[in-house]
Amino acid sequence: MAEVEWDDHEVLMALQNLQQAVGDLRPALADIGDKLIESTKQRFSTKTGPDGQQWKENSPITINFVHKFDGFEWMKGRDDPLIGRSDMLQKQIHYNLIGTDALEVGSPMEYAAMQQFGGKKSEFPKLFGDIPARSFLGISDDDKNYIFAIINRHLANAIR
Repeated sequence: MAEVEWDDHEVLMALQNLQQAVGDLRPALADIGDKLIESTKQRFSTKTGPDGQQWKENSPITINFVHKFDGFEWMKGRDDPLIGRSDMLQKQIHYNLIGTDALEVGSPMEYAAMQQFGGKKSEFPKLFGDIPARSFLGISDDDKNYIFAIINRHLANAIR
C-alpha cells in the first residue's frame, strides 16, 4: 500500500477540540475520509498532485507499449498518466478508520507506491523504463480547508 504521512498541528488541535466535545471522532473521520477519496480521485482528471504540480507525461514507450494479458493485447495509445485500461488505481482509493482517532487513505493496488513515489528500472528490473513520481495521495490546501469545515460542522452539531 502506498502511504504518505500527514501531520498538521492545526488540524490535530482541531480534532482534539472535537474529541473533547463529542468523544467519538469516527463520524467526523468518516466524513473526512469520504472527502479525501473524492479529492484524490479528482486528481486523476486534473493530472495534478496534492501539491498542485502537474504529473509528468507518459513516455512514448508507455504510450506505445503493447500489453498482453489473458490472451488479449492492447496498447495504451494515449498520454493519461496513472490511468490504465480499467482505471483500477483510481477506482481503488479507500479510507480506513484506525481505532477511534486515526484515518488512513490509500490504495491496495500493488503498483500504487511505484506511481506515488516513482522508481528506477535499475532498482526494479521488471519495469520497462523509469517511472517518475506522480503523487496522487496527500492533502492539498483545499483538502485542509474541507477538513476544517467538516470538523467545525461536527463541533457545531455537538453544541446544539
